[in-house]
Amino acid sequence: MFNLKNHPFAVQSFFESSLVLTFAVEKEQLEKLIPECLELDTFKDKWAFVAVAMVQTKGLRPKGFPKFMGNDFFLIGYRVFVRYKNKKGKNLRGLYILKSETDKKKMAIMGNIFTHYNYTTTDINQVNLNNVNNIHSIKSKFKVAVDYNVIDPTIPRHSPFKNWKEARRFAGPLPFTFTYNEASKEVLIIEGVRQNWKPKAVHITDYNFDFLNILELKNPVLANAFVINNIPYYWKKGKIEPWK
Repeated sequence: MFNLKNHPFAVQSFFESSLVLTFAVEKEQLEKLIPECLELDTFKDKWAFVAVAMVQTKGLRPKGFPKFMGNDFFLIGYRVFVRYKNKKGKNLRGLYILKSETDKKKMAIMGNIFTHYNYTTTDINQVNLNNVNNIHSIKSKFKVAVDYNVIDPTIPRHSPFKNWKEARRFAGPLPFTFTYNEASKEVLIIEGVRQNWKPKAVHITDYNFDFLNILELKNPVLANAFVINNIPYYWKKGKIEPWK
């Protein structure tokens, strides 16, 4: 059945910046947060991951529309790293979205018409002083500070990864995003396509995300933090397939 929320057309944008912090927790904590059709994408069969992505988009619009019809938004997504085996038996790595936020009501309205991402609006405040970028929200009760003066940052202190090469596998964004309709047993698959995706490790000096507290996660550990800049990006039209 046709549903406007099922990402009915391709969407394109330009990522001026995308900062992603990935947190590791013992896998049992995240199993209850994902639908039955998905499996956690784990590391050493112990750690599962929830990522916070903060993206400054430019010119977001239906694919093929002229640039002047696009809009600029700040987007925040809280996502779990997952796997899904499609009907052809192919194992797809992707993301399951727990919560989405944006700085503009227009994006929240349009996002909730055409996606299942449950957008809400929030305040976003950014201050860049001496090459240290502070992003915080009073309403959403989060803060993060990125020190770009650190040229070659070390892996976060308690990360389960030994080095950035291991951490890169869980840097995001992964190619696919999944939504599940439990009533109809259908999976909505949205594929993202990007160019020149080269994440750069960054040094995080301070952070706090109230949403992680709301999830009641015990001892989430900052596993990695990456930033990318100036990336053309688009999402394909959603594809639906029955599960089992």
